[in-house]
Amino acid sequence: MKLIVGLGNPTPEHAKNRHNVGYILVTPLADTWKSVGKLKADIAKESDVIFCRPSEFMNSSGSAVSKVLNFYKLSPNDLIVVHDDLDLPFCEVRKQYAAGSAGHKGVQNIIDVLGTKEFYRVRVGIGRPLAQQLPPEEYVLQDFTTEELGKIASINIREYLQF
Repeated sequence: MKLIVGLGNPTPEHAKNRHNVGYILVTPLADTWKSVGKLKADIAKESDVIFCRPSEFMNSSGSAVSKVLNFYKLSPNDLIVVHDDLDLPFCEVRKQYAAGSAGHKGVQNIIDVLGTKEFYRVRVGIGRPLAQQLPPEEYVLQDFTTEELGKIASINIREYLQF
C-alpha cells in the first residue's frame, strides 16, 4: 500500500496558488474524498493507494502525514509527497528519494515530524521569480494564471508516482 500526499494550503483562497500544486495534481486522482478530522486530512482510497490532502497549513502538514501513516500502519518508505519546487523550471517534474527539503518548509516539517527523510518526493517545478520582481515567499502564494493552470493540469502525474 502507498500513501500519496498532495501538499497545499487547505483554504479556498489558496486553491490556485503555486504552492498548492500538490493539491491541484492529487485531487483529480480520486473520485471521492472524505474529511477525517482525527487524521487532520482529506482521504481517498483506491485499491492499494491512499490519497491524502492534509487539512493543516502546508508548513504544519507533518502531523497529518504522520497520523495517516500510523492509522494505516504504513512506514515512511510507503510515502510519496507531491509538492511545488521553486528550483525547477515551470512544469518540470522530478522524482526523488531520501533527499533534504531544499528549503521547502512543508517538506521539512514532514522530515522533522517523521524523524527521517527516507520517503519519496515528486517535485513539480513552479519556476523562480527574478529576485528584483518578487520574494519567493510571496511568489509561491500567487495564483497560477489560467494558462499556467491548464499546463499544470496536463501533467500526467500518475506516471511519476511509480517508484
